[in-house]
Amino acid sequence: MSYDIDSKESLESFITNNWNKVNQYIDEQSKNLPIPFYTSVDIRESKDKFAPVDNNIYPAGFNNLCQLDLDASGKQFRETINTFGNDIEKIGIIPESNTKNLFYLDHLAFLSKALMDEGYEVTFLSFDENLFETSNEVTLLSQSKFEIKIHKAVINDNILFAGETQLDFAILNNDQSNPIKIDWKTIKTPIAPSPSLGWFKRQKNEHFQEYKTVANQFAEEFSIDPCLLQALFLTREGIDFSTKEGLEELGNTVDELLAKIKTSEDDHRKVFVKASQGTYGMGISVVSSGEEIVSMNRKNRDKMNIGKNKIKFTSLLVQEGVDSILRYDDMAAEITIYLAGGKPIGGFVRANESRAANENLNSRGMVFRKYCISEIREKNDFQSKEAVYSIIARLSTVAAAKESIKLNQ
Repeated sequence: MSYDIDSKESLESFITNNWNKVNQYIDEQSKNLPIPFYTSVDIRESKDKFAPVDNNIYPAGFNNLCQLDLDASGKQFRETINTFGNDIEKIGIIPESNTKNLFYLDHLAFLSKALMDEGYEVTFLSFDENLFETSNEVTLLSQSKFEIKIHKAVINDNILFAGETQLDFAILNNDQSNPIKIDWKTIKTPIAPSPSLGWFKRQKNEHFQEYKTVANQFAEEFSIDPCLLQALFLTREGIDFSTKEGLEELGNTVDELLAKIKTSEDDHRKVFVKASQGTYGMGISVVSSGEEIVSMNRKNRDKMNIGKNKIKFTSLLVQEGVDSILRYDDMAAEITIYLAGGKPIGGFVRANESRAANENLNSRGMVFRKYCISEIREKNDFQSKEAVYSIIARLSTVAAAKESIKLNQ
């Protein structure tokens, strides 16, 4: 089949010169969908495609965004928050419990600053009783020496309080690999993103099925080769790495996908075997044959068996390894785009000196480089890459919205 846009170069040119038209299309597709409050999308760029490889509904890296983007994000946050009510003034942020991670505390500080600069009163609150053994509040110091005060969460008459402060709105920044044991349906205070979208329930397999549909429809609308927008993938259920049950079938799935990957350098073909509920870069193996799965040693099987908060991985995403062409200080790199209400508000480069371009970069040794995307405009050729990344991130967020509808059925 022939397409008007059949190469990376023509895709970049098309999006750069039709930025408004393309975004209007996505705006139309987003209408009446429960677009997540905020998201982050990891994107790999190879010599022949751009592809999202992960979508996080509870992003944790606002400290990695450039200040210009953070300053500009306030308007988009307000627009998104206003969909929950125009009289919202007091906002609570519900964080993860990994408060020993000082860089995560930096993230909380920068996220709260973006909201406070927009005029909101922001407090932190937690339902984790372990944080409040001696007091109803705890004060922590972040990596950059920002003070983070977390209040014990209280529910009175189904209204959410941070200590004694009644909240108008709460932002959930806890991916709920270990679900917070709250009957969220009884709480009257608006909370976003939905607490039902945590990794205790969400599956990468479902997300990428939805993304494939969204990307194919986008490609059909503008006569784009859909292969330019996505990584190939297959899924496999019922795997038990501890007992080896299903490993042979998983290995066959790896070989099946490898046979579909077109490349002139067969020796470099890789696939990412990802736990469907994995997060924080956990539950990922990069292999070049099914035999590597079948013969996996006990140590590596243990890494693939159990993830954050003891989630047992039994559903697997087998995804094309998109060989990144991006480099930063001679390190392999990939892009992460942050969005609020489905609109891009910032991004950064993730690089890793200990990983090759066809390996998992979201692992030990990674570093971040800030770059700004706030000034993307139509026909700005020098921003063509950022424009494409932003569009793919928006499509991924539309897919996450459709995914969430199924999760809440």
